Amino acid sequence: MSSSESLFEHGRKAQAERDAPLADRMRPSTFDEFVGQDQIVDPDRVLLKSIAAGRLPSIILWGPPGTGKTTLARLVATSTQSDFQPVSAVTSGVADLRRIVAEARDRKGMHQQSTILFVDEIHRFNKAQQDVILPHVEDGTITFIGATTENPSFEVIAPLLSRCRVFSLQSLEPDQMKDIVNRALSDSLRGLGPLNASLVEDALDHLVNIANGDARIALNALETAAYAFTPDADGKRLIDLETIADALQRRTPMYDKSGESHYDTISAFIKSVRGSSPDGALYWLAKMIESGEDPLFIARRLVILASEDIGLAEPQALSVAMSAQQAVHFLGMPEGCIPLAEATVYLATAPKSNSAYEALNQAMRDVREQANEPVPIHLRNAVTGMMKDMGYGKNYKYSHDYEGNFEGQEYLPPSLKGRRYYQPSEEGAEQEIGKRLRQWWGSKTDDEGGQALEDSNA
Repeated sequence: MSSSESLFEHGRKAQAERDAPLADRMRPSTFDEFVGQDQIVDPDRVLLKSIAAGRLPSIILWGPPGTGKTTLARLVATSTQSDFQPVSAVTSGVADLRRIVAEARDRKGMHQQSTILFVDEIHRFNKAQQDVILPHVEDGTITFIGATTENPSFEVIAPLLSRCRVFSLQSLEPDQMKDIVNRALSDSLRGLGPLNASLVEDALDHLVNIANGDARIALNALETAAYAFTPDADGKRLIDLETIADALQRRTPMYDKSGESHYDTISAFIKSVRGSSPDGALYWLAKMIESGEDPLFIARRLVILASEDIGLAEPQALSVAMSAQQAVHFLGMPEGCIPLAEATVYLATAPKSNSAYEALNQAMRDVREQANEPVPIHLRNAVTGMMKDMGYGKNYKYSHDYEGNFEGQEYLPPSLKGRRYYQPSEEGAEQEIGKRLRQWWGSKTDDEGGQALEDSNA
């Protein structure tokens, strides 16, 4: 390559660096500049000790967006003097991986230099693509670093996961975010120093709050606001709250409808309803709605909650949940969120009982574990003459022929005579149900081969 070509390439690279977003320009170049994640980058922790010992393992960096996963991978490569080969699981495929592996093998053989394969968003690689990486991690051709916002236990194949050390990154704290923002404002080489920009206090607080621990969002919004703000007569840009709010627009909830946050959020919603917290339930409902969750998925969970956790303590709960499901289906969104909210509050404030659900579980356990007995002869229906001659239905007592439409005959197989599965709670409508059952079956005793209603064998 001629000297003129070399100068041209250098100039083009320098221009690209100047044109890069602020978040990329401010990327730390040393561990000393790295903000946050002390549980990983502390000199006394395993990562930096492994680097110092020259025995870096393959690792997976798991954490929210904008917490430093890519930066950390680059710093590891620099510290180990390894060749850094980044790929995105969104745009790269098996051919790219095989090319990098072949080059890594040549590099190791000719120059004794290690190669770090960095796969961003590793959770987007399918099993076959992850399988391509595995043997080359095993034989040491490459050191693998994967970055993911999703739980690697679910998204990374077990053989690859077992050969990696997982480091969990946390969202940056407000003070750490402010430190990053202030560095960007004062840095004259990579940051916004030449613009002579600063933030009023409430604008800084708003920026940190809405960025929600994501340094990339904060820095890119800061850059937009700084260039959009007109300097005063002294050339200073004192960026106010209105400008920052306009640059940020709104917070986008961290939510992947097919990922872990989806399951975590619906779990919090269910537990809030079950725990009789309408406020908690409404918050998690709002987060799902804002994140574009399928409203019928939420409605189905409400129907399950009404059946499993409220049950007969409030018999109307299931009707309310089903009505909400029908209303959402009929209205669509955004109006459908109103019946969802109404049903959520109704279920959260209703008395709770899982007695019917528990009764079913106990009955199913007996079906699986006890003898497979035939239906007792007196409960069978004699639909043919032969069946009648065989005694089908003999001695069956028709309840309506008795006082109070009740006669306490046995309806279970002989080996389960007297078994009581359903134990009504003292909540809501189940108080009355319990009274009726005690009136009907309270005289049943262990001497008759069963148990009293109050003494379940579950």
